[in-house]
Amino acid sequence: MISNWEVIETNHMIEKENLDVRTITIGISLLDCIDSDLDKLNENIYNKITTVAKDLVKVGQEIERDYCIPIVNKRISVTPIALVGGAACKTPEDFVTIAKTLDRAAHTVGINFIGGYSALVSKGMTPAEENLIRSIPQALASTELVCSSVNVGSTKTGINMDAVRLIGEMIKETAELTKENDSLGCAKFVVFCNAPDDNPFMAGAFHGVTEADAIINVGVSGPGVVKTALEKVRGESFEVLCETIKKTAFKVTRVGQLVAKEASAKLGIPFGIIDLSLAPTPAVGDSVADILCEIGLEYAGAPGTTAALALLNDQVKKGGIMASSYVGGLSGAFIPVSEDQGMIDAVVAGALTLEKLEAMTCVCSVGLDMIAIPGDTKATTISGIIADEMAIGMINQKTTAVRVIPVIGKGVGEVVEFGGLLGYAPVMPVNQFSCDDFVNRKGRIPAPVHSFKN
Repeated sequence: MISNWEVIETNHMIEKENLDVRTITIGISLLDCIDSDLDKLNENIYNKITTVAKDLVKVGQEIERDYCIPIVNKRISVTPIALVGGAACKTPEDFVTIAKTLDRAAHTVGINFIGGYSALVSKGMTPAEENLIRSIPQALASTELVCSSVNVGSTKTGINMDAVRLIGEMIKETAELTKENDSLGCAKFVVFCNAPDDNPFMAGAFHGVTEADAIINVGVSGPGVVKTALEKVRGESFEVLCETIKKTAFKVTRVGQLVAKEASAKLGIPFGIIDLSLAPTPAVGDSVADILCEIGLEYAGAPGTTAALALLNDQVKKGGIMASSYVGGLSGAFIPVSEDQGMIDAVVAGALTLEKLEAMTCVCSVGLDMIAIPGDTKATTISGIIADEMAIGMINQKTTAVRVIPVIGKGVGEVVEFGGLLGYAPVMPVNQFSCDDFVNRKGRIPAPVHSFKN
C-alpha cells in the first residue's frame, strides 16, 4: 500500500521536480506471426500489434488522469525482426516492408515509438540478419516511429567485428538518407553489447525471445527529484549523500510500481519490470549532469566525474531494488548529450570530450548516447568508436551502447537541432587518426577469459 504521505510527496515531485513516468512499453512477441509469404507475414504482424496494444494509449491516459502522474510516452517493443522475417525476407528491401508495417501499426494505435527492428549478431550473422542490417538506412528513412537496434557483442560470445564494420557503413548511409533532417535517422538506431531483453527505452527496446507473449515494462525517470534532494545535503559526507540518493530512488521507483500494476490490471497483460533510469530531458532542472555538479563538480567532465557517476549509478540501483522486486532493463543513470542541458553546457565549456564520455560509460547504464559528430567522419572511425564501447561492455559484464549521429554537412562546433525529447547538440570532435586496418580485419574478438563460468 502507498501511504497518504507518499501521495503528497509524489505530487510535489511531479509538480516541482520534473518527476515522470517516461514510458509504458508493451512488449509483444511476433514469433507466432512468422510465415514464408511476405504479404501474409506483414498482415499477421499488423493484426497482432493492433490487437494486443489497441488500448495502450487509452489506459495510459486513464492512469495519468486518475493519479495525476505524467506518462510521457506509450511505446511498443517487438521480437527482433531479423528472427521474425527470416523465412519470408530474401533481400533488404523485403525487410523494409516490415518496417513500414510496424510504422503503420504504431500510427494506428497512437503510440510514440515502436522498437524491435533489430538483430542479435554477437557471434555471427545469418543471411537474414545481414539483410536486416543492410536494410536499416532505408527502413529508418522511410518510417517515422520505427526504432532499430543491433546487439553485436556480449561477455559470453565476444564482439562480432564483421557486424561492427558493417554497422559503421550503415550509420553513414542512414545519415546521408536523412541529411535533410540533420541526419535524424541515426537518432533512432543504437548498437549494443549485452543488450537486455526487457528494456522499455528507445531506441534500443526489443521484446526478447525469453519473454512471455506480451508484457508490460515501465520506465521511470527523475533526475530533477534527485538533484533537489541533494541540494538539501550540500557539504555532508559521502554516507549522507549515498543515503539521500537511495531514499530518493526508492520513492521514484514506487511511482513506477504503481503505474505498472495499474497498467497491467487494466490491459490484462502481465507486469514485467520497472526500469529506474535517470533519463534526462532538455528541460532545465531535469539533468543528470546537474546532479554531478550538485555532488561537487564544476562541470560534468571535470576530474572526479567518473567517480561521482559511479556513486550515483550504484545508489540509484540500490534504492530501486528495495522498492520493487522486478527492477530490470537498464536502470541507472543515462548520459546522452543532446537530451541533457547540463551535458550540452559542459561540451560547450570544453569540460566534456568524447574520450571522457567513453570513460564515464564504464560506470553508467548505457554508453555513448545521442552524440553529434562531424558529417565527414569515416565509417571505419565510427566502427572503431563502436568497437571501443563494445569492449567496455564485454570486459565489464555490463550493457553498453552507441548512438552517434554523423550530421551531414556540419562540422565541429556547429549546433544540431533535433527537437522534442531529443533536444539539440553541439557537434563534437572525433579523433582523426586512422583505425582502418584494425576495423577491416575479418571475424570476431573472442570472449574474455572471465566469461568461462560453467
